[in-house]
Amino acid sequence: MKRLRRAVRFEEVDAAGIVFFARYLGYCHEGMEDFFSELSGGYAGIVVGQGLGFPAVHTKCDYLGPLRYGDVFDIETTIDRVGTTSCIFRYRLVKDDGTRVCEAEHVCVHARLGALEKVPFSDEMRELFARHMTPA
Repeated sequence: MKRLRRAVRFEEVDAAGIVFFARYLGYCHEGMEDFFSELSGGYAGIVVGQGLGFPAVHTKCDYLGPLRYGDVFDIETTIDRVGTTSCIFRYRLVKDDGTRVCEAEHVCVHARLGALEKVPFSDEMRELFARHMTPA
C-alpha cells in the first residue's frame, strides 16, 4: 500500500462546510500520482517525459463520511488487478482517527497520450504494481 497524507484546504469545502463530492476523485488522482513516485521521474516523468498516461475508463466512489476544512487524512492507494494494458487502482481515504470517509475504484488504460493507443505496462511498472497489490 502506498500512503499519502494531506489536509483539507479551505478552497475544497462547499457551502455546507464539507468537501464537495467530486473533489474526492481529485484526492484519488493525487494518490495515483504519488503512487508512481517510486519510479524515476515519477508521474510527471511518465506523462511529460514519455507521453504516456492512464485515461480512466471506469470509476466508482462510495462516500462513507464527510471531510471538513482542516481534517487530516491519508490516501491509501493499492492495485486490485493488472492486465496487459489496464489496471484497477483502489483508494481508501482515512481520517487521523481511523474513520474511513471514502472508498473508490479507478479502472484505467495505459496509453500513448497523443494517439490514445493502448501500451503494455513496462516491467518496472509491473514490479511497482506487485509491491502494492490490495491485500486479500
